[in-house]
Amino acid sequence: MDKVFDTVIKNARVVRPNKTSVDCLDIAIKDGKIARLAPDIQAQQAKDVFDAKNRLAFPGCVDAHMHIGIYAPLAQDALSESKAAAMGGVTSSLNYLRTGHYYLNRGGPYREFMPEVFRQSEGRFWVDYGFHIAPIESAHIDEMESLITDHGVTSFKIFMFYGGYGLHGRSSQQNDFLMIGPDERYDIAHFEFIMRSAQRLMDKFPDQAAHISVSLHCELAEILTAYTKIVEREGKLTGLHAYSAARPPHSEGLAIWIASYLANETNCLNINLLHLSSRKAVDAAWTMQKVFPHIAFRREVTVGHLLLDTDCECAVHAKVNPPIRPREDVEALWQAVLDRKIDWIVSDHACCSAEQKWSK
Repeated sequence: MDKVFDTVIKNARVVRPNKTSVDCLDIAIKDGKIARLAPDIQAQQAKDVFDAKNRLAFPGCVDAHMHIGIYAPLAQDALSESKAAAMGGVTSSLNYLRTGHYYLNRGGPYREFMPEVFRQSEGRFWVDYGFHIAPIESAHIDEMESLITDHGVTSFKIFMFYGGYGLHGRSSQQNDFLMIGPDERYDIAHFEFIMRSAQRLMDKFPDQAAHISVSLHCELAEILTAYTKIVEREGKLTGLHAYSAARPPHSEGLAIWIASYLANETNCLNINLLHLSSRKAVDAAWTMQKVFPHIAFRREVTVGHLLLDTDCECAVHAKVNPPIRPREDVEALWQAVLDRKIDWIVSDHACCSAEQKWSK
């Protein structure tokens, strides 16, 4: 008998999108792709046969929000973290990068930055991978077109709190942290101009318009700074409860309103609201969808925010931005998922060793 397939996986319980049943099927693979799903594919039709022994078979996951190379060299992180992703069933990894401290620890133009990113990434990833890019300095906005045409990067990120807050807390040296000049400002006006550039590029490249988007980490530095002082002065809270109170949910909600208004003002129609962590954030995001129905808002939550709350025993190991929230917020996130108000669930993975976690 001719070998029609490269591999047949026998006796699998197959989980498929938009199916409520888990069906016992065989999986035939040809040229690295699934060629057939059927109850009894003849083993003689394949070069190799694997017995799944009634195990579950899931589609490969796309983790649309990861970070590579923050706390370890990019080449090292690409290898270890993509292996970990593959072991967890992730087959595609989309990774946020930016200039400034961490990542490659360098500023300057992306025309010099990206070749080094690709050099350190080549042959290191165990899964398919791509990049989202954050335009940090004003000159980066002019590079958004070349990032699309030269590198296939169509997704651009804004960290709304970076104007006055660092990656790990208060900072009075934001320009040094971001490695930008003294006259540069990473502020709401900069965010507006990123959106205007994205909108212009949607018009210029209509075949790419559906894929060009702006993503936002929605927290405001002024609120974080003020509430961190309050939590420290009062001294009533500790651990994850303290960190959640120091970066309160209404900071997320207010940032979402600002981001959404800017999207409307600039006619930037593809907006991703990242890692919503609280009921107030979800409510704000859903309200903005109703206020601006012409904008394609996508709403994201992370696995961590769905599975952990401020009473978990993880302590500082669960310290993330935005913070892990109290149980009532976790339940609100789950309800939003069940109500189909969330578009994707991600890891927002940024590998940080236990020693580094405890030292921050």
